[in-house]
Amino acid sequence: MKTCWYICVTLLSMASLPVLGAEATTLLPLGDSITQGGKRFVCYRQVLIPGLAAKGIAIKCIGPHKDATSAHAGYGGKNTHYLATISTKIYRQYPADIVMIHSGHNSFSKDRPVAGIIRDTKAIIENIRKINPRVTVLLAQVIPSGKLPKYAYIPELNKGLEALSKRLTRSHSRIILVNQADGFDWKTDTVADKVHPNASG
Repeated sequence: MKTCWYICVTLLSMASLPVLGAEATTLLPLGDSITQGGKRFVCYRQVLIPGLAAKGIAIKCIGPHKDATSAHAGYGGKNTHYLATISTKIYRQYPADIVMIHSGHNSFSKDRPVAGIIRDTKAIIENIRKINPRVTVLLAQVIPSGKLPKYAYIPELNKGLEALSKRLTRSHSRIILVNQADGFDWKTDTVADKVHPNASG
């Protein structure tokens, strides 16, 4: 999966990650259905988690939900505002070393949602930092979609997420931007709904 590869490269570039046999770094995957996974499409966790293990990286996923791949905090059909409202509660229960956020779908272009999504993403990060000031956040620029005009705002959103990551990163708490959009072609990389990734995506 292309999206998974970008995350793997980012994680593997972080020198603080332990090798297998050491105490595992905890990872909280937080997002919507792209994080949760489903029966009709492929979830990046299905490739990411085994891929990290194969590289000898000790990662333990935590979160309120669990499937055959790992624990997670994926909420299908929910938008970034919803995640902001539950982020404090979720992170208090699952205070991971690294939080991986992929959220930006489940809004409508007609509502001009970008400013609100950016505001809610900022709130998620701030809520988490109140609990763990040294948390590392992997912030995804979300995958494009062919479901138009609903998701026509995604390119604008991804530019806003890039700017947000630069504003919020700190020496003691990094916001690492993960470009999930470049190289992802919804025409070939999504299932029939033109939103969720297939195996190549």
